[in-house]
Amino acid sequence: MDYVDLIGLVNESAWQPLSNKLVDVILTTKNDEKMPGTLARHILYLWQQDNLVSKIGLAVLLEAAVKLEPERTLSILSELQLVELESKIREGSKP
Repeated sequence: MDYVDLIGLVNESAWQPLSNKLVDVILTTKNDEKMPGTLARHILYLWQQDNLVSKIGLAVLLEAAVKLEPERTLSILSELQLVELESKIREGSKP
């Protein structure tokens, strides 16, 4: 799945709330063993650069949230009314 392309489906006005919720998912997960080290380092780097609320930042956060908590992430997308993004992620996660 190309998460950068998927973030293109999100209106910029929704970037901050989406970022906040995805960070919350990542920080509160009990599935931290599912987080690849390279992805964690990328998130930390973007956070240090204050770039989590950017197209790349959101793409990385979304990828991590989907890996760690797929159902919770889909629920957040539904809550934020990001229907098209939610649909694309559901399609991409089918075997």
